[in-house]
Amino acid sequence: MSWQAYVDTNLVGSGKIARAAILGQAGGVWASSPGYTLSADEQKAAINAFTSPDAIQASGVRLAGQKFFTLQANPRSVYGKKAGDGCILVKTKQAVLVAEYVAPVQAPEATPVVEGLADYLISVGY
Repeated sequence: MSWQAYVDTNLVGSGKIARAAILGQAGGVWASSPGYTLSADEQKAAINAFTSPDAIQASGVRLAGQKFFTLQANPRSVYGKKAGDGCILVKTKQAVLVAEYVAPVQAPEATPVVEGLADYLISVGY
């Protein structure tokens, strides 16, 4: 399956994720939703969030120009919130999944979609 298909089918296609991207930990966007553009600084910050969870916890996370308040950050996952919307970042062996959901979708509906894809990618070596 192509990286774009994971974004289109597994994430956005779930109906729970509004926009998503898959970033390579070594840099670069592997796939993203149409029009969902993360700047080079945003990509770097998303990848680095997992090496210094305390820093992202203090500063929040910025994705496609939108700033999210960090609710939780650990070496695997970062969860953010902006009003009724939110973001989920999950690190796999080689990639970082970046997903945003919009109200009325809530974190308990969106989080398993992203975490589940991350578990699958980890299980196949990515």
